[in-house]
Amino acid sequence: MNNGFAIAAALLGAAAVVLGAFGEHALASMVAASRLDTWSTAVDYHLAHAVVLLVVSLGAQEMNTLWHRRSCWLFLAGTAIFSGSLYLLVLTDTAVLGAITPIGGVLLIAGWLSLARGLSQAVLESRP
Repeated sequence: MNNGFAIAAALLGAAAVVLGAFGEHALASMVAASRLDTWSTAVDYHLAHAVVLLVVSLGAQEMNTLWHRRSCWLFLAGTAIFSGSLYLLVLTDTAVLGAITPIGGVLLIAGWLSLARGLSQAVLESRP
């Protein structure tokens, strides 16, 4: 597998730090406290899944299974939709965007399940 996912993970991580700092310093005076909690949730999931994407992408280079590649795509899309919809919800105060967030959550769950499937396949193939 090429390292495109690792590069994407690094960029996602940088964006999470920037957005976290923006939320703490600039956004705090512009939105309600409940919206800051929503922003914080978006940043938490964003940063956590950037790290997960990095680890999986580096591990997938050795295993190079369909399941690992699939989990990388799911983590990338899930993070964009989950955190992205929450960021937009806070910035635009458009509550209907909260209806999109669960789609991202389902993609993140699917990423974890795909990773579990790929790891179980790797374990089974390594047995004598």
